[in-house]
Amino acid sequence: MDVSLLRVADETVTLADGSAPATRVLCEAIELDTSEALEFIDITETVAAIVARSGVQFGQVTVYSTHTTAAIKINEAEPLLLEDLKEMLRRLAPCDDDYGHNDFRRRTVNMNEEECANGHSHCQHLFLSSSETIPIVEGRLTLGQWQCVFLVELDHPRHRRLLVNVVGI
Repeated sequence: MDVSLLRVADETVTLADGSAPATRVLCEAIELDTSEALEFIDITETVAAIVARSGVQFGQVTVYSTHTTAAIKINEAEPLLLEDLKEMLRRLAPCDDDYGHNDFRRRTVNMNEEECANGHSHCQHLFLSSSETIPIVEGRLTLGQWQCVFLVELDHPRHRRLLVNVVGI
């Protein structure tokens, strides 16, 4: 860990005229189509580009999935690890188990015409998260050497919308 970065981020920032810099806020959407269930899509470069466009030098970025069957996670983009993670999620909530959410004769709420049997996707999401927040230092994401930001598709291929909210100075 670079201690100098922590010291810089902890100092009070003032402009030449003695005033505090203005807080910047930017929210952008990422829209994409997934191609399979249990898919890890690396969105790190897209998030980094949004941070760069924001002009924020010190702050944070939150990446948020607007879906209950697609998660946002930080992990390594190592192919064997990603396969291990997929297998672990399959074991935690197998798609062929019996889920009350999938019983359309009994279920009466949150239904639409395209409703599918995806109780397993919601259960897998319980072990993940809808968002990740990453510090921004000197205008860059402060991810570790191997860390990447992923959209994790838990359901079937579909259109997904993520929000990227950048706040800082």
